This record gives sequence, C-alpha cells and structure tokens, in this order.
Amino acid sequence: MKEIRIVSPSGMLGYGFPKESFDRAFDQKIDGIVVDAGSTDAGPHKLGAGVSIVSERAVKKDLEIMLAQGIPNKIPTIIGSAGGAGAKQHVEDTLAILKEIIHEQNYEAKIAVIWADFEKDYIIDALDDNRITPLSNNIPDLTKEAVQETASIVAQMGHEPILEALQGGADIIVCGRAYDPSPFAAIGIYHGMDEGLSYHLGKILECGALCAEPGTTKDSILGTIYSDSFTVESLNPERKCTKTSVAAHTFYEKEHPYLLNGPGFQLDLSNCSFTEKSLGVVEVKGSTYVETEKHLVKLEGARKTSYRAFVIAGIRDPLLLANLEKVEKEVKKQVKNYYVEVPETEYEINFYYYGKNAVLGDKEPEIFQGHEVGVLFEVLAKTQELANALCATLRSTYLHYGYEGRKSTAGNLAFPFAPSDVTFGPVYQFSVYHLLEVTDNPFRIEWLEVGSND
Repeated sequence: MKEIRIVSPSGMLGYGFPKESFDRAFDQKIDGIVVDAGSTDAGPHKLGAGVSIVSERAVKKDLEIMLAQGIPNKIPTIIGSAGGAGAKQHVEDTLAILKEIIHEQNYEAKIAVIWADFEKDYIIDALDDNRITPLSNNIPDLTKEAVQETASIVAQMGHEPILEALQGGADIIVCGRAYDPSPFAAIGIYHGMDEGLSYHLGKILECGALCAEPGTTKDSILGTIYSDSFTVESLNPERKCTKTSVAAHTFYEKEHPYLLNGPGFQLDLSNCSFTEKSLGVVEVKGSTYVETEKHLVKLEGARKTSYRAFVIAGIRDPLLLANLEKVEKEVKKQVKNYYVEVPETEYEINFYYYGKNAVLGDKEPEIFQGHEVGVLFEVLAKTQELANALCATLRSTYLHYGYEGRKSTAGNLAFPFAPSDVTFGPVYQFSVYHLLEVTDNPFRIEWLEVGSND
C-alpha cells in the first residue's frame, strides 16, 4: 500500500521544537518536511511593518535542524507564509537565513521561491473588472483609495504553484503568503494522493502537535496518507493523539463545523470518521475535496493609520481603585483642555486596567475584588510626536490627579521602569481583506541554485 509521510516540526517556524521528536520521524521514509511560518492572528502589524513574528535567531535554529535531515536525505522542505506575513520583505529575510545556513554547512540546494505579492495596478484592474469582493458581510467594499494607501498586498496561494515547484525538483520551497494547509497538501497531491485527504491532513498538521494531548505548537507531528485515509501521530512519547484531540483540531479556526473554504475549493468533512487504530495513532476517513465554480484567493493588505505611545503602571490605593472610571474621565478632560488646539479627530486615548475588566470590558460578568491593578495608558495619534506629547501629559496628569479622599501627596502610579513612556511607532489596520477571483495562476516562481561557494 502506498504511504506518503509528512512531518510537521512545529506550529510555527521559529517557535522551537525538541530535536529528538523531529529526528524520530526519520526512522522511516519521509516524503516532505513542511512548516507554516505565518498568521494574521497577531493582526496587521507584521504585514504593514514588514517585520517577522519571531526572531531571526529562532528561525535559523529551527531551519538548521530541518535542513540537516532534508537536504542530505533529498526530502523537500517547504516553508509556508515565510517570515510571518509572506510579503516580499518577509520572503527575502527568510532567504537570507537559508543562504547563511547553506554556506555554513556546505550544502547545495535548489530553491524555489513563490512570490505572493500583487502590484496595486493589478488590484485596481481587478476592481474595475468586479473580481474583488469582501471576505465577509462586516468588511466594506474595497476602494481604489484604500489600495493606494496600502504598502503591501499579498494573496493566499493554494497548492498549485507549490505543486509546480515540487515537479521542478526543488529541495527547498519558500512560499510567500499561503493558505495554511496548502504546503502540506501539496506533498500528498504531488504523490497522487486524494486532494480531500491531503488538505484535511494539512489542516491538522499546520499547528504541529496542537492536535495531541497535551497539545502544543512547539513539538513535532507525523501524518501519513494512504489511498483512502490518513493517520496522525505524535513524535514525542509524552504526547498522544486521540480521536477527540484530532477531531477537535479539525474544528479549529473554522466558521462552519464541517465545511472549510480554500482557494478554489471547499473541503466537506461531513462524512469524516475518526478512529484510534492503535495507542496514539488516529485514522481519518471521508474527507471530500470539491472544486468551486470560481477560483477565489484571499487578499491581505495593511495600511498605516496612526502612531502609538503607551505607559504601563500599577495602582494599589483602594480609594483610587474604587473610582477608576471617574478619575479616568477627569484626566482625559484635563488632557483635552490642555491641548485644546489639537483636533480630537487627530488622537485617541484608551485605558486598560489589567485585573479589572481589561480583557472583556463591559462584558465582564465578575465583580472586581482585587487589591491592585495594572493600568495601560494608550495614545494613538496622527504623528509620533503628538502621540508622545499626549502620552506624557496623560501620564503626569493621572500620576498627580487629586481624587477625593486621597491621602498621598506623592503619586498615584507605580512605574516598573524608567523611562516610563514607550514610543511604539506606526499602527496598522487591514485595509485589504477581500477575495480575488483568478482564472490563471498569478503566483510567480523564481528558481535559485545556492551552494557553499555562492
């Protein structure tokens, strides 16, 4: 029986994983090493600012372990959504790390780079052709103005360009922004396995050992595809996959219990079965891949909206704790009156009291009973200079505000460090979060031959 094995080292490149778990996979034939490297979970900042989710040191550490098995054993290594957001800067940063490792270890590698960036003119033409629609009902229609204000626009690729790179004999495939399961699915599809099983397995493998008990993104998992099923098992003996844990992860990050929309297809899991074939080995059957009439890919873009400055401090006085909202209102009023020349449309002041409703806000059902809180003062403004100025005034006003009953003549806030004010920098929002209809493959592949002497 044909068996295609894929190892997922972790749920995110740079998160780290036990080398012993990963290496255990290679006691048998492995057909692909695949790791996801991106997400929009942390918001639009990484895409807008062109920075990574994790450190360069951590990415290099993970890749060194992966390539030590992949290159000598001729196993293709695939990185999905390189650098965190999969835009040009992120891909280039990942390539620089790969080249450094290849030179240091005297490797030779054929690298396929799949770019996911889109020019603004292409997006505007697609708008004119009515090929762009909002991802959901609460997202406004995309405008040409929003496109022009957006620095980087990427799209989530499916398995098709990755399959092309595999057919071209790539040792390493560096994907720009990719639909998370697609790099995993491409391995199975490349070897002629069922698309539904390949994508469902990719959906589970993309988060590493999060589908095991105890679950974590920082450990390795093994998936094996057969003609009519696939199996999942942990590579760490301290973790076990169960039919409950694997089925539960199938529901992870889905708006519908058994339908999963991807680029150009829908995955129907309504007839799936989960069976524990042996201790820690779960078999899955019944995943169905259905091509959609239109091939839609998700676009992502981020634009700069403001600048942020913030302060973190502690509050311990019970008299102040009993009047936080009242003091907050008065402090904001004083700051507004002091900067009367600054239009209120150019800034925003927010308070977050950690220990009292900071997470759920007005929806918090618990009554506050704490003896202290941590307060985060946030200022968003049109420029960094204005954000810094407002933040400094906000902090000093709150620090010395004379609330009713106050006995202290020093200060109301305890600062954990000095200077207390933190200049954050630009703030971004998703300006493009839409679906693009495509009729051909818009993702460009670039081939690189990299060796120790390059």
